Amino acid sequence: MAVHVAGTTVTFTPPAGATALVGDFTDWKKKPPLPVVGGAPLVLSLPRDSWTEYAWLGADGKPFADPDNAQRSLNPWWPYPRAVQVGTFPQHPIWSAPEPEARGTITRVTWEGGVFPGTRRAVVYTPPGYVPGVPLPVYYVQDGVAFYRTGKLAELMDRALHAGAVTPCAFAFVEPGDRSEEYYLNDRYLDFLTAEVFPRVEGELVVAGERGLWGASLGGLISLHLGSAHPELFARVVSHSGAFIASRAAAARGEVDTTTAGEELLERLRREPPTHLRLSLDTGTLEWLLAPNRRMAALVADLGLPHQYREYASGHNWVTWRAALTEALLYMQGV
Repeated sequence: MAVHVAGTTVTFTPPAGATALVGDFTDWKKKPPLPVVGGAPLVLSLPRDSWTEYAWLGADGKPFADPDNAQRSLNPWWPYPRAVQVGTFPQHPIWSAPEPEARGTITRVTWEGGVFPGTRRAVVYTPPGYVPGVPLPVYYVQDGVAFYRTGKLAELMDRALHAGAVTPCAFAFVEPGDRSEEYYLNDRYLDFLTAEVFPRVEGELVVAGERGLWGASLGGLISLHLGSAHPELFARVVSHSGAFIASRAAAARGEVDTTTAGEELLERLRREPPTHLRLSLDTGTLEWLLAPNRRMAALVADLGLPHQYREYASGHNWVTWRAALTEALLYMQGV
């Protein structure tokens, strides 16, 4: 048996060739792997009602999937993570409700980049029954393809509208080129949005009432960084597992440091409270960004800003963010 769960105790039995165990509990590469000693099982205590991704390391130090566990996870980056569930990881009932009768409209937009090189792409969602010319909140979503395909945020909006749980909004799912460069405290990303994305989304496709920014990890960082600094443009921010360990000094060195760079954005918001923003923040409890997100949420609470903050018993991955999407949407657009 690959994985045995007894209460919150999980026993991992190593397959042939395994030398160590990594996963959400080691923050993958950020902490030392858990060594396999003499082929003996490894025993961990994991949170109740949690979902955890893991993989084994071979003698070459490379990760591989547990051959005895068929439970895959929502991981669009790597093929090797397998999952272990302790108890029942929550899924919002809106995902098990009847299929919506109407679907929104999807428009794909492509152009050659100016601020950043390369072919740029966005998927624009407008809700079912949208009347052109009527103002709607528009959320510009970083890592657009992942939020559209893996997170299924457009489908979630259709379901929530069908359930009568939200008011309509539009999404612009914007795909990055080099996400590390574009999202790590890069003010040029604002130039990209205003010069290239806004003109292609707003007007013919949708009229923007209020604008919001939405993202996960580095996408959450750039969303709060820009949203907090530009009240003339943005009124809402959703951040999942925001990579709030970041500094301009690291960016100037060409480094994407999310472990030792300090929490520069937190200190800026302490000095310059973003009183114009409505915020939704969340994070996994099995990730290195838990404490920075807790500190950001505490600051937002201390400032008295309209916000919600939630935690999920999972890691820095799409299982966490897929669970968080529903509550974020309900907070931002709930009736």
